[in-house]
Amino acid sequence: MYKIDFNNPNHIHFIGIGGISMSGLAEILHKEGFTITGSDNQSSALTKKMQEDGIGIEIGQKASNIIEGIDLVVYTAAVHEDNEEFKAAKAKGLPMLSRAELLGQLMHNYEIPIAVSGTHGKTTTTSMLAHILLADDLDPTISVGGILKAIDGNIRVGANKYFLTEACEYTNSFLHFNPKVGIILNIDEDHLDFFKDLDDIYHSFKEFAKLLPTDGALVINGAMDRVAEFKEVISCKMITYGLDSTFDYYATDIVYDNFGCPTFKVHKGAKVLGSITLKVNGKHNVLNALASVAASDLIGIPFKDCQNGLATFTGTNRRFELKGSKNGITVIDDYAHHPTEIRATLNAASKYPHHEIWCVFQPHTYTRTKALFHEFTKALSLADHIILTDIYAARETDDLGVSSKLLCEEMQANGRDAYYIADFDEIRDFCNKNCQKNDLLITMGAGNVVSIAEAFLED
Repeated sequence: MYKIDFNNPNHIHFIGIGGISMSGLAEILHKEGFTITGSDNQSSALTKKMQEDGIGIEIGQKASNIIEGIDLVVYTAAVHEDNEEFKAAKAKGLPMLSRAELLGQLMHNYEIPIAVSGTHGKTTTTSMLAHILLADDLDPTISVGGILKAIDGNIRVGANKYFLTEACEYTNSFLHFNPKVGIILNIDEDHLDFFKDLDDIYHSFKEFAKLLPTDGALVINGAMDRVAEFKEVISCKMITYGLDSTFDYYATDIVYDNFGCPTFKVHKGAKVLGSITLKVNGKHNVLNALASVAASDLIGIPFKDCQNGLATFTGTNRRFELKGSKNGITVIDDYAHHPTEIRATLNAASKYPHHEIWCVFQPHTYTRTKALFHEFTKALSLADHIILTDIYAARETDDLGVSSKLLCEEMQANGRDAYYIADFDEIRDFCNKNCQKNDLLITMGAGNVVSIAEAFLED
C-alpha cells in the first residue's frame, strides 16, 4: 500500500472532495504543505471554502481531472470503478487510497490518535472531546463529521501530538485506522445494506478494538450487550462508563433544567470527580459526556478542563439544532435517522418547553427503512404528530417494496396522528396551517429535510 511521507509533501488528488470527511482530510494535508486538488459532483459551502484556501477543485467527476503531476488519488466509498475519473486514475497506474485508508495513515503522524466509534453519537462525542482538548490548550488536530462552532468548521490542524477523529463502521472503514485510544459508544443494527446482521456488526467492532496497541485503551459503554466479548479480544486496558456504580466512570444525581439540559455528578470508582453541566439536552448526552471524560482522564486531562470544555459545548449542526422560531413555534432540526436516535431525540424534546411536538421525518435509505420498519413506527410515535416525506434513497436504487406511505399507514392503524406528504412545499404549508403557538416543530433525518425547517422559518 502507498505510504504518505509527511517529510516530503507531494500532489494528492481527491475524488469526492466535498464530503464532510474528505474535505477535512484535504484541509489537513493542504496545511501540512501538500499540493491538493479534487473534484465533486456539485459545488457546496465546503468546496467554496477550500477553493478560497487555495485548493483547486473541479465540479464534475471527469477523466480530464486526472492531470499530470498527481502522485496519489484518494476516493470515497461512494466512488465506484465505473466512475470516469476513477477509471482514468487506474489507467494511468496512479497509487490509490480510499478515504479510510488515508485517515488510517494520517494517524501514524500523531503520538495520541483518538477514534470515536459507535452506531450513534459519534459526532457529538467527538465534538465534546474537541472542546475538552481545546480547554486544556493541547493544540489538537481534529476531524469531525459536522460543523463545530469552536473550530469554525469540520477540521482543525494543530500540533502532531493529539489527533481526534470519528470512526465510522460503514463498509468497515474504521478497520483501516490506527488509534491509540478507541471509544465505542454503542452498537446497534444499522447499515444492513453492508452488514449481514447484528452479529456481523459486533464482529467488526471487535476487530476495531483489536487495533488498539497494548499501551492503548478502549473506552466502552459498559451497559451495552456483550461487553465481555471485547475484554476477551483486546490486549490493552478496557475502561467502562455508564449510569451506575458497576462501571469505572458513572453519573449520579442527574437533574434537568427547563430546556432538558442535564447537570450530574461524575464518579471514578469510589471518588467523586465533580459535577458537569451540559448545554445540550437529553440523557443520551450524559453518556456521551461520560465517554469524553473517561477518555480525557486516560490521557491526563484534569477534570476541571473537562468541566470547562463541556460547559462551552452547545452542540453541532443538525444535532437538536435550534433553527429559530415563528409565531411562537420553536423549530429544531436533528440528524436522527435510526429508531434509537429518534427515541433519544424525541425523549429529549419531551423535556424541552412545548405544547405539542410535530415531527417531520425523512427516512434514510430503503434498506434501513425495510429492516427496521416496525421500530421506526414505534419510535416516531413518541411525537404527538408525525409527517412523513419520501425516503431519501442516498446510494440506493431498489425501493425493496417499502415506502413512507406504508410507514404512515401503520402508524395511523395504531391510532397515531400521522400524515404522508411527499412535496416539501406542501409540508411547509401544512405546518403553517396546523402548528400552533408554543408547539415544537422538529425536522428529522440524514437527507435534505432541514430545508423544510428553513423554508418554514423564511415563509
